[in-house]
Amino acid sequence: MDVNNDILSNAPLISAFSAWLIAQFLKPFISKMMGDGFNPHMFLSTGGMPSSHSATVIALTTSVGIKLGIGSIPFAVCLIFSIIVIHDAMNIRLEAGKQADVINEWSKILSDIHKDKPFKQEHLKTMLGHSFSQVFVGLLLGILVGVAVTWFVSPW
Repeated sequence: MDVNNDILSNAPLISAFSAWLIAQFLKPFISKMMGDGFNPHMFLSTGGMPSSHSATVIALTTSVGIKLGIGSIPFAVCLIFSIIVIHDAMNIRLEAGKQADVINEWSKILSDIHKDKPFKQEHLKTMLGHSFSQVFVGLLLGILVGVAVTWFVSPW
């Protein structure tokens, strides 16, 4: 069995990491373009456009598909993993963010009611999940990065 221990020639790994890095880099700039202002914390945050979760898993899946074929077991594993991650990003984490919005609003109301004594307001993170468009753009980014990096690291 030929074992390759050169991590720099691991196109699926580099594709996934590159897609995550590009998606995270783009978030504050896209936020500014959409009128929400430039927020440097978005460089490392979850949520926002594009979905770095989607970009990462799809870049991995795309690269594995190119290198090993879409009929391979590793591709099947990556595809199922991608579906689960994207479903979680769009549904479960998005709903958790909506609940955090409501809890934060109630926290503000309670702070107003208890002005005479301290009330500690713990803000929950509300940008946990992704909309369909955020996931779709992350998916496209993942495919592009997966193809480009795989071609660059080890051309077909």
